[in-house]
Amino acid sequence: MSERIGTVPELRSAYRSGETTPAQQAERVLAGLAGRDGGPVWISTVPADELRARAAALTRHGDPTALPLYGIPFAVKDNIDVAGMVTTAGCPDFGYRAAEDAPVVRRLRDAGALLVGKTNLDQFATGLTGSRSPYGSGESVFGGGLVSGGSSSGSAVAVAAGQVSFALGTDTAGSGRVPAALNGIVGLKPTRGLLSTAGVVPACRSLDCVSVFTTDVAGAVDVLHAARGVSPADPWGRALPAHRAVAAAPATLRLGVPRPVDLTFFGDAGQADRFATGVRLLSALVADAAPVPLDDFLAAGDLLYQGPWVAERLVALGDFLRTSPDSVLPVTRAVLETGRRHDAVDAFRGQHRLRELRARVDRLWQEIDVLVVPTVGTTFTLDEIAEDPIGRNATLGRYTQFANLLDLAAVSVPNGFTDAGRPASLTLVGPAFSDLTLARLAAALTAPVPSAATVPSAATVPPATVPPAVGDGRAVVAGAGVTPGAETDSGTVAAVVDGDAAVVGGGAEAVAAPAELLLAVVGRHLAGESRNGELTGHGATLVGAARTAPLYRLYRMDTPDGEGLPGLVRAAPTGPPGRPIDVELWRLPTSAVGALLTGVPAPLSLGWVRLHDGRDVLGFLCEAYAVGPQVEDISAAGGWRAYRRAVAR
Repeated sequence: MSERIGTVPELRSAYRSGETTPAQQAERVLAGLAGRDGGPVWISTVPADELRARAAALTRHGDPTALPLYGIPFAVKDNIDVAGMVTTAGCPDFGYRAAEDAPVVRRLRDAGALLVGKTNLDQFATGLTGSRSPYGSGESVFGGGLVSGGSSSGSAVAVAAGQVSFALGTDTAGSGRVPAALNGIVGLKPTRGLLSTAGVVPACRSLDCVSVFTTDVAGAVDVLHAARGVSPADPWGRALPAHRAVAAAPATLRLGVPRPVDLTFFGDAGQADRFATGVRLLSALVADAAPVPLDDFLAAGDLLYQGPWVAERLVALGDFLRTSPDSVLPVTRAVLETGRRHDAVDAFRGQHRLRELRARVDRLWQEIDVLVVPTVGTTFTLDEIAEDPIGRNATLGRYTQFANLLDLAAVSVPNGFTDAGRPASLTLVGPAFSDLTLARLAAALTAPVPSAATVPSAATVPPATVPPAVGDGRAVVAGAGVTPGAETDSGTVAAVVDGDAAVVGGGAEAVAAPAELLLAVVGRHLAGESRNGELTGHGATLVGAARTAPLYRLYRMDTPDGEGLPGLVRAAPTGPPGRPIDVELWRLPTSAVGALLTGVPAPLSLGWVRLHDGRDVLGFLCEAYAVGPQVEDISAAGGWRAYRRAVAR
């Protein structure tokens, strides 16, 4: 079992401090790939000796500051060329050995990034589910049979599972955003042309984008800067205008929020609730928020598969489809074949309709700077997708498939979990070349800030400070359990929504005792696990996923039922070093803590757990005496669920 690979900022810091080297990270990557080559995540990987040689060369280079992505492991969706590797586009019979890197891959390698391999996808990048591949169907890292999303399924899962720090996908209808939403990570869909699509197997050449998956917004921006550039081989390439190279501050932005009449969550009340919460938090960060019509956006999105653009997919694949129909999956073939229904008149009619819609949307950008939409309105399991593969695929794309037709930029970020434990996400959308502004707002929304446990009393409140990632006097506290007017280390609480608090800089206010607090859960109290009912029975609600600081070890202790009991122990100074461990954060009424504690058996206890972002929250810990040499150390798995998945293989 492998250790999680750090984020781009984490690895950069570790390299510069001398804590680790690219050679050491390469070994961690290889440990994570053991036995997985050709599985649902990976289609092919770089030979181990080649990866080690590249990492050793960087280690000998010795200057982590000289290259922007020095030693950062990454993956590439297998419709993007890598020199010497076969590009399959999810179809083995279509595969060819690429003579050279796609320009976007070459720029990343020149920036010092370590290529690990090529990832699984919905065949020919046609689909949003991750279930249309002869290499296996992708499942979300959250398990339960939840689809991984597609078409960039393997890239998203590789990042979310901690196998690489970032990955490239592609995005024509939402393939860089839907998988991000279903795996709880960031999906950056740049303006068309900023990242070259030369060396990419086309889906719809006029609409295709290369996308970026990371676990944090800052890392996505770092990759965007390193990868962007116009290539002579790419007639669709565009440079970032100089006046758009500086991001606008969130506090200056006008936010557009879809009218309720334009939104549907397909009966998923949990997703509706999470979106409402996210919107209200986001509204506290911007200058103004106002309802806007979404009907023109949705009408444009309908053109992608109901209009003539599906015929564009046949430009690159029509001959292969005619000569090798049995090499193409039936569902993929059915989608592609619909393109033959359209003629030149349909193509021009579609262009005219799109131009009308785009003109109206362009006028809307005079009134707002950013639009927020759900990334997906609901989620599905693999079994549910199998029941209606085309209809439910369209459901997943409702809020994503208009972006490239309308020449928009977008970034998808996690938005907590529903009460049913399904991941939620929202997407920030803006006009072409608004990428950096969207990213800055996304960073403000997701910036780690103190929890209720670290909110100071009114008597000790220091002058308001602003987290560096925000930079404009506003931030967000997730699950703070405080009230409007309360002062935190990041400013004054402006609004509280279901226990989440939007914070703006300002003067000190009296702080009420928190009615709720955050609880870090590591094992059998996780959502869906055997003792989760003890939390929900005390009124706890799921906030989302997190990781501890690299200070802990995780052990599996035997239990009479054979299920095992995980124990989180702070690493001793003289023992094995600590590792980051996956946890869930739950919002628990303060009044319920005593009752919960009485049901916690020895050697477990409640204590303070340090999270990766520096917060200290209450959490389940294990006494060190209980983890002697006979107890299995499962720290390398990175968490209880990851361990369970590994042993089930």
